[in-house]
Amino acid sequence: PGIAGAGAVIYNNEIEMLSESFFVGEKATNNHAEYAGLILGLQMAYNLNIKSLLVKGDSLLIINHMNGTFKCSSPNLIDLYHRAKELESKFDNIFYQHVLRNFNKRADALSNIGLEKNK
Repeated sequence: PGIAGAGAVIYNNEIEMLSESFFVGEKATNNHAEYAGLILGLQMAYNLNIKSLLVKGDSLLIINHMNGTFKCSSPNLIDLYHRAKELESKFDNIFYQHVLRNFNKRADALSNIGLEKNK
């Protein structure tokens, strides 16, 4: 655990529509930060009245939790998982895709900006 930020980006046809970042905490795990970014992105998409969504993330664990391949049983993540699932239910269609980190550079940059918001 250490300091963590989170970021999320909404794209429409590869054009950035909206991006946000925030400071997650001083003693957060990378998985906590990944869930925070997912929840942020889902909330942003919901606020934009998006009904169908493709979520791309570089955390294989989180993607596998959300698509049902792995069960989320970690006491440290279960509340975040349930919050993400609650938001997921607000969409007509939602798909999760794992991408390598080098294809997720904008979200990573935003998470670093989130770190700076603590200063």
